[in-house]
Amino acid sequence: MNYKLTKQMNLTVIFVSLIMSLTLHQAKAEEVIPSLLGTWSGKNNTVSEKKGYKTRDKTIQITEQKDRRFKGYFTYSGGRVDFFGVIYPDNKSITWVSPGSRGYNHGRILSKVKIAACFVESGIDATAGCATLKKIK
Repeated sequence: MNYKLTKQMNLTVIFVSLIMSLTLHQAKAEEVIPSLLGTWSGKNNTVSEKKGYKTRDKTIQITEQKDRRFKGYFTYSGGRVDFFGVIYPDNKSITWVSPGSRGYNHGRILSKVKIAACFVESGIDATAGCATLKKIK
């Protein structure tokens, strides 16, 4: 092989590598963050020392979302609980917290219309529970 041909091949490889790298970067930049806005409902299955095993209906409202951050609330017999959370960069994992709670909700986006969320709280009121919630609105 002559020197000019080798130099031209090297430049071609570098150019193709650069184009592939830019294309991959653009694809990641255009990745769509899932929308969690709406009403989600399902069964919440919990266990605790004080209350034992319980199954209850659970409905949450996610009322605001800005990029990976969101806010919402749910109601129960004791009143209304506001929460806020984040969608992780994998676009599957979520976590939300409530200002008055000692626990955390960790979850997964299973599809556009289904999420799973598990709550854990340690200490004197230790509780663990999970719910699979479907988008109803």
